[in-house]
Amino acid sequence: MSLSDTVGPDAPDPYELLSWYAEMGVTEALDETPRNHFADPAPAGNNGQPRLRPLPGRPTPPARPMAAAATAPDDATLSAKALAREARTLDELRTALAGFEGCALKATAKNLVFADGNPEGRVMMVGEAPGADEDRIGLPFVGRSGQLLDRMLAAIGLSRKEDVYIANLLPWRPPGNRTPTPQEVAICLPFIQRQIELADPDILVCVGGPSAQGLLGFTGILRSRGKWVEYDTGARRIQAIATLHPAYLLRRPLDKRLAWRDLRSLKAALDPKS
Repeated sequence: MSLSDTVGPDAPDPYELLSWYAEMGVTEALDETPRNHFADPAPAGNNGQPRLRPLPGRPTPPARPMAAAATAPDDATLSAKALAREARTLDELRTALAGFEGCALKATAKNLVFADGNPEGRVMMVGEAPGADEDRIGLPFVGRSGQLLDRMLAAIGLSRKEDVYIANLLPWRPPGNRTPTPQEVAICLPFIQRQIELADPDILVCVGGPSAQGLLGFTGILRSRGKWVEYDTGARRIQAIATLHPAYLLRRPLDKRLAWRDLRSLKAALDPKS
């Protein structure tokens, strides 16, 4: 009997469900009892197992603190602002990010995910944060969401390599693809703001709720998507719009019609005469 024979007709396909879990970054199965996997192991009790003690005459070495944890959030934000402002080019900004130790996400991520596409393109798209595929490869929007985004752009005659510069609100993947915390966004915000300023696009597209909220101040992506506003890059004011994230569209295909309206609006803004 196959796995699909054990579920009801209305249940999701098990293989598609497992694929979705993998896409979302789920890497292990847990039991029903909540557990703190970051807590220190509990000391042994009266079960015959002796507690480990340091050898006489040998001091216990101090625990090695994580570099990112040593920086207070307010200090990290101030440091990020200073480093971002000192960067004069996108390459310098990438180097500054690579050496920045103020965000704890860096310690759990595999790679810095800085950008992809053409920094000279008229459109800059800013997503939320890297996923599992992006973290592994080091480029934004390369998984199933990225493939859908490429098809969406192609539908209005745009190419990632030629017309669009792509980045994320956060350059490091949050564990398990969870939503970034306000503190993480505040720490990383100066870098993406400087990245937008240095790229100097004609149009900014915020992809997903966290990006729209962090950069444009929008709340509720379904209510705010498709609305044009002005964004101050620091050098000039440009047009900006928010749209739905491709990962959301993969889960809610019926809402692709809303994203298509946003794409048509983007196309009209790029070429008013078309």
